[in-house]
Amino acid sequence: QVQLVESGGGLVQAGGSLRLSCAASGIKFVINTMGWYRQAPGKQRELVATITREGSTNYADSVKGRFAISRDNGKNTIYLQMNSLKPDDTAVYYCNADIRVMTWRQYWGQGTQVTVSS
Repeated sequence: QVQLVESGGGLVQAGGSLRLSCAASGIKFVINTMGWYRQAPGKQRELVATITREGSTNYADSVKGRFAISRDNGKNTIYLQMNSLKPDDTAVYYCNADIRVMTWRQYWGQGTQVTVSS
Protein backbone atom coordinates (compact mmCIF):
# COMPACT_ATOMS: atom_id res chain seq x y z
CA GLN A 1 0.00 0.00 0.00
CA VAL A 2 1.24 3.48 -0.87
CA GLN A 3 0.32 6.66 0.97
CA LEU A 4 0.83 10.33 0.15
CA VAL A 5 1.03 12.58 3.18
CA GLU A 6 0.90 16.37 2.80
CA SER A 7 2.02 18.97 5.30
CA GLY A 8 2.67 22.69 5.47
CA GLY A 9 -0.72 24.28 4.96
CA GLY A 10 -2.07 27.04 7.15
CA LEU A 11 -3.27 30.61 7.39
CA VAL A 12 -1.22 33.42 5.89
CA GLN A 13 -1.80 37.05 4.97
CA ALA A 14 -1.90 38.16 1.35
CA GLY A 15 1.62 38.62 0.05
CA GLY A 16 3.00 35.97 2.37
CA SER A 17 4.56 32.59 1.68
CA LEU A 18 3.97 28.95 2.53
CA ARG A 19 5.78 25.74 1.68
CA LEU A 20 3.88 22.51 1.18
CA SER A 21 5.45 19.06 1.32
CA CYS A 22 4.17 15.69 0.13
CA ALA A 23 5.91 12.44 0.97
CA ALA A 24 5.12 9.05 -0.54
CA SER A 25 5.57 5.99 1.62
CA GLY A 26 5.05 2.27 1.14
CA ILE A 27 6.80 -0.84 -0.07
CA LYS A 28 8.32 -1.47 -3.48
CA PHE A 29 6.84 1.25 -5.63
CA VAL A 30 7.99 3.43 -8.49
CA ILE A 31 6.89 7.03 -8.90
CA ASN A 32 6.65 8.93 -12.15
CA THR A 33 5.00 12.35 -12.33
CA MET A 34 3.96 14.05 -9.09
CA GLY A 35 1.99 17.22 -8.67
CA TRP A 36 -0.24 19.55 -6.72
CA TYR A 37 -3.90 20.24 -7.34
CA ARG A 38 -6.28 22.50 -5.43
CA GLN A 39 -9.98 22.81 -4.86
CA ALA A 40 -11.68 25.95 -3.60
CA PRO A 41 -15.20 25.87 -2.12
CA GLY A 42 -17.79 25.50 -4.86
CA LYS A 43 -15.17 25.00 -7.57
CA GLN A 44 -13.71 22.04 -9.41
CA ARG A 45 -10.32 20.64 -8.53
CA GLU A 46 -7.65 22.24 -10.70
CA LEU A 47 -4.03 21.60 -11.53
CA VAL A 48 -1.48 23.82 -9.80
CA ALA A 49 1.85 22.32 -10.84
CA THR A 50 3.44 19.01 -11.84
CA ILE A 51 6.97 17.68 -11.96
CA THR A 52 8.33 14.60 -13.70
CA ARG A 53 10.92 12.26 -12.25
CA GLU A 54 13.49 13.99 -14.47
CA GLY A 55 12.50 17.41 -13.11
CA SER A 56 10.42 18.85 -15.93
CA THR A 57 7.78 21.17 -14.55
CA ASN A 58 4.39 22.48 -15.62
CA TYR A 59 2.40 25.28 -13.95
CA ALA A 60 -1.09 26.71 -14.12
CA ASP A 61 -1.02 30.20 -15.60
CA SER A 62 -2.48 31.60 -12.37
CA VAL A 63 0.58 30.58 -10.32
CA LYS A 64 3.43 31.06 -12.79
CA GLY A 65 6.14 33.25 -11.34
CA ARG A 66 4.79 32.88 -7.79
CA PHE A 67 4.88 29.13 -7.07
CA ALA A 68 7.76 26.71 -7.52
CA ILE A 69 7.52 22.92 -7.45
CA SER A 70 10.55 20.81 -6.63
CA ARG A 71 11.31 17.19 -5.96
CA ASP A 72 13.67 14.97 -3.97
CA ASN A 73 13.58 11.53 -5.60
CA GLY A 74 15.67 10.00 -2.82
CA LYS A 75 13.01 10.96 -0.29
CA ASN A 76 10.02 10.38 -2.61
CA THR A 77 8.95 13.89 -1.71
CA ILE A 78 7.78 16.96 -3.58
CA TYR A 79 7.52 20.52 -2.38
CA LEU A 80 5.49 23.54 -3.40
CA GLN A 81 6.96 26.90 -2.49
CA MET A 82 4.16 29.45 -2.68
CA ASN A 83 5.10 33.13 -2.67
CA SER A 84 3.10 36.34 -3.12
CA LEU A 85 -0.01 34.50 -2.02
CA LYS A 86 -3.41 35.94 -2.89
CA PRO A 87 -6.85 35.36 -1.37
CA ASP A 88 -7.75 33.53 -4.61
CA ASP A 89 -5.13 30.91 -3.70
CA THR A 90 -7.30 29.81 -0.77
CA ALA A 91 -8.16 26.14 -1.28
CA VAL A 92 -7.49 22.61 -0.14
CA TYR A 93 -4.25 21.54 -1.81
CA TYR A 94 -3.92 17.88 -2.81
CA CYS A 95 -0.80 15.94 -3.70
CA ASN A 96 -1.06 13.58 -6.66
CA ALA A 97 1.32 10.95 -8.00
CA ASP A 98 1.52 8.36 -10.75
CA ILE A 99 2.75 5.29 -8.92
CA ARG A 100 3.41 1.70 -9.94
CA VAL A 101 3.06 -1.03 -7.35
CA MET A 102 1.76 -3.88 -9.50
CA THR A 103 0.32 -1.54 -12.18
CA TRP A 104 0.36 2.20 -12.76
CA ARG A 105 -2.36 4.23 -11.09
CA GLN A 106 -2.88 7.67 -9.58
CA TYR A 107 -2.73 8.25 -5.85
CA TRP A 108 -4.05 11.26 -3.91
CA GLY A 109 -3.15 12.70 -0.55
CA GLN A 110 -5.72 13.69 2.04
CA GLY A 111 -5.33 17.41 1.32
CA THR A 112 -4.04 20.35 3.30
CA GLN A 113 -5.89 23.63 3.79
CA VAL A 114 -4.30 26.88 2.63
CA THR A 115 -6.10 30.06 3.63
CA VAL A 116 -4.93 33.48 2.48
CA SER A 117 -6.48 36.45 4.25
CA SER A 118 -6.79 39.87 2.64
